[in-house]
Amino acid sequence: MSDQWLHWAQRLQALSQTGLTFAENEFDRDRYQQIGAIAAEMMAAGGMGELDGLQKLFEQQQGYTTPKVDVRGVVIHNGKLLLVREKLDDGRWTLPGGWADVGESPSLAVEREIEEEAGYTARAIKLLALYDRNKHDHPPYIFHAYKVFFRCELVDEVQHLIPNVETEETGWFAESELDALQLSVGRVTLKQLKRFFEFERNPDWPTDFD
Repeated sequence: MSDQWLHWAQRLQALSQTGLTFAENEFDRDRYQQIGAIAAEMMAAGGMGELDGLQKLFEQQQGYTTPKVDVRGVVIHNGKLLLVREKLDDGRWTLPGGWADVGESPSLAVEREIEEEAGYTARAIKLLALYDRNKHDHPPYIFHAYKVFFRCELVDEVQHLIPNVETEETGWFAESELDALQLSVGRVTLKQLKRFFEFERNPDWPTDFD
């Protein structure tokens, strides 16, 4: 599915969801439901999933539509970057993190994710980047999302990894080792990881954003 077609389908789904939230009569609701159905058909035709599954997923979305927020922790210690290997999905390497939870600030969310997925206590100290997922080299995703990357520092160098359902391995990698890794590019790209090493060498750089 091309980037432009995905963008159109995302906008149609957002229009449908928001319209259904505020529609005051059944005629308007029917029109917005048809718009949502078109978005699902476009995504299914583009290989984003089965039509029935996409329709059910869209029906579960409620309220005014906003981008989803993915937070990721960048921990570089002694010249090496902390990565975790996903147990689910593709079993590849990524930065610890995930979708932000309601009622939790972004910095606390990323600190929690680092502890849960990698077993380290860390503190968020700087917002490195706020990226529009659609504008970077990630594979297509059905919803519009922002990716938030925080520079974090270890509070405790001792690892206390508790078995979890998301990750199965942690590792520390030098910049020169990144090219050989199989990365979970839906979560983070090689270009982004190398950019964060540049931030490490240039701590006064301002935050990246789209």
